[in-house]
Amino acid sequence: MEGMSLPEESGPVEDLPAVAPQLRALRRRAALTLEAAARAAGLSPAHLSRLETGQRQPSLPMLLGLARIYSTTVSELLGETVADRDAVVRAADMEPTAAGGWSYWQAGASGRGMQALRVHVPYGAQGDIVRVHPGEEWLYVLKGRLRLRLGDTAHILAPGDSAHFDSLTPHRLAADGRDGTDLLFVHTLLQSPSAGLCLGPTPGVTP
Repeated sequence: MEGMSLPEESGPVEDLPAVAPQLRALRRRAALTLEAAARAAGLSPAHLSRLETGQRQPSLPMLLGLARIYSTTVSELLGETVADRDAVVRAADMEPTAAGGWSYWQAGASGRGMQALRVHVPYGAQGDIVRVHPGEEWLYVLKGRLRLRLGDTAHILAPGDSAHFDSLTPHRLAADGRDGTDLLFVHTLLQSPSAGLCLGPTPGVTP
């Protein structure tokens, strides 16, 4: 794994107490020193130490890289057990949840490295809300057209189009037609539970 480089940017940990001790325990299980693991991951020893003590928040690419180095999975890095993972979610078990005018169907429990959802965005709902938060997002348009603004750039996405972006980029999503739009939406959950979903009204944001 020598030479693999992972981005070091990450925000402070707020509510992920299980991640830091797991990172240290799995590194030791792999019989790697802090310096050797950091070198293999393309991180500085100081940065990896901050991840292991909970002073910094790992990004999903970091977790993927460290999981490969430690010969484990992101789920194990996050402290999940087999019983915690719902690999299959049946359509009959997916109940819609309303958030700020949007509707979403959530697959699986929170507390994972990422969360997958099916989302319906009605026309005119939350179109002025700009969000900025740690993590990554991927979306795929199933039906209708989506207006997506990333920073200063506006995009119109049609069915079959997708987008993958850093959630620290100011972003805004809105339906581009009166029938609304349906999306597949995947995002990381490496942040506080109160900001776990990029859905619904977000206090303190700037339109």
